[in-house]
Amino acid sequence: MTLLLTTPDVVSLIQRRTLPGFLRQLEQAIHDDFLRWPEFDKSARPAAHSPHGVIELMPVANAQLYSFKYVNGHPKNPLSGLPTVMAFGALAEVSTGKPLLISELTLTTALRTAATSVMAARALARDNSRSMALIGNGAQSEFQALAFHHLLGISELRVYDIDAAATRKLIDNLAPTAGLKVIVANSAAQAVRGADIVTTVTADKTHATILTPEMIEPGMHLNAVGGDCPGKTELHRDILAQASTFVEFEPQSRIEGDIQQMSADFPVTELWRVLRQEVKGRTSTDEVTVFDSVGFAMEDYSALRVLYTEAREQGIGQEATLIPELQDPRNLYATLVAQTERQAPARRAA
Repeated sequence: MTLLLTTPDVVSLIQRRTLPGFLRQLEQAIHDDFLRWPEFDKSARPAAHSPHGVIELMPVANAQLYSFKYVNGHPKNPLSGLPTVMAFGALAEVSTGKPLLISELTLTTALRTAATSVMAARALARDNSRSMALIGNGAQSEFQALAFHHLLGISELRVYDIDAAATRKLIDNLAPTAGLKVIVANSAAQAVRGADIVTTVTADKTHATILTPEMIEPGMHLNAVGGDCPGKTELHRDILAQASTFVEFEPQSRIEGDIQQMSADFPVTELWRVLRQEVKGRTSTDEVTVFDSVGFAMEDYSALRVLYTEAREQGIGQEATLIPELQDPRNLYATLVAQTERQAPARRAA
């Protein structure tokens, strides 16, 4: 049997652990797996692009477990009542190929993206960071805001979006959060001014310049999340040229991240090397650091691993007969015959 987790199942799981608690679990799991980076079989995700968006498949495996995620990115979907991003994923045994878990990953992707952002900021931002600018107040924004508040101690959030309704939505959703001061800015430049950390999480599939060089102050950490496919960027290239840039999986980030604007020899550092203390992250308080985040399959592997463990411990989810149960594994045809015979009396009665 394969465990199936629907969106309500995942919501129940998170409610039992609390949102801050679940985000901490995700950050720890992702951190632990990044420390084991060399053990994984990795590849850049294959993608099917269209004028409307992109559909991607994200696989990764180590000696024990294989996972993949199906995910799309269609910025105009909200006009049709659909999320911009929708996803599901699977976890399987490498030794047998048996699928252990099929799960929703739309909600979980937002959570693991926020947890990864915090993990990177913990390694790259200044230790005393307490204020963050959040540019782009759409579907991902609450997750970023709450993860940075609960896990990294951000107490002041400066928000801006060209869509005022998105900002009002964010403010309403964050209103119950104690200890988080939310300030609405009139522009990206106003939001960024004086911030310790700047998170950009915009959705439009275009070469945008959400941040320009004159906005950047010494010591800032930039968490660039929205530029995540070919033709989609958020940072002016001169920001990258003057900063220290960190990525997840370089072959994928060269194609999809903000660094797609730069030459093939532009220097970047994969984040796992910082976490394993093979190289330094931030080297001074005045250094500007950039986490050019496009999302990588290992983060979904970690999330699926957490979901599977938690769901089994809590008794959440449904067992699905995804694979035929065979008395003789070589006699697959018997499944068809048995099903036909069981249905025959009902057809005759009808």
